[in-house]
Amino acid sequence: MKKLQHIFLAGLVAFGMMACEKDNYDGPTAGLSGRFIDAETKQLVEQDIIRGTTIELLEHGYANPSPQYLIVKNDGSYANTMLFANTYTVRPVRGNFVSVEAQEVVIKGQTTLDFTVTPYIRFTDVTIKKEGNKILASFKLKQSVINNVKKIGLYAHSDFRVGEPMRLVAAERELNAVSNPNEVYTLEINLTDNSNTLKAGRKYFFRIGALIDVGEAKLNYAPAVGIDL
Repeated sequence: MKKLQHIFLAGLVAFGMMACEKDNYDGPTAGLSGRFIDAETKQLVEQDIIRGTTIELLEHGYANPSPQYLIVKNDGSYANTMLFANTYTVRPVRGNFVSVEAQEVVIKGQTTLDFTVTPYIRFTDVTIKKEGNKILASFKLKQSVINNVKKIGLYAHSDFRVGEPMRLVAAERELNAVSNPNEVYTLEINLTDNSNTLKAGRKYFFRIGALIDVGEAKLNYAPAVGIDL
């Protein structure tokens, strides 16, 4: 009986040592951050925080690695400070810009990687303002590809990360045509008609967006404007 107890205790000790050994593996000590920069304007390429551009990471050293994904922030920047130091294949996917090639990146410590991209659509001469009981937006569109612009929209939310998938109220128009760079497009939200949602005395954020007719493309945006109602 004592012999069995000794064997059992020895097994527990061995298991405990294995568990401690496992716990001693280094955790993630590296990170990757950067920006999406418009090749022409040098401004950040604005995004959606929900269903927006993502960055796919494939870690080297594994036969069939599962991809990891980084979410791009509204302002066109991204950051993940909890990655394992290694070589990765890095590729932005489902973006609002002309696709870019994947690249191999050695991520060691806090690594910076910026992407210089060409957005599908740029906005110029943008004005978003309150006039009477309406929010009025006017702007021009400049395309970088020949595909049709599917739609344009004006979106409202109490959060500055407002966009097509994150809005309380929206005014959208189907275009389904190549835009005219000299045409002034206008959209409006009637505050009286939406007074139960957009309440007087509060601040809301308004943002214009446009969607190109390219598979899996995301909306392009101008910066959000905060307006007190």
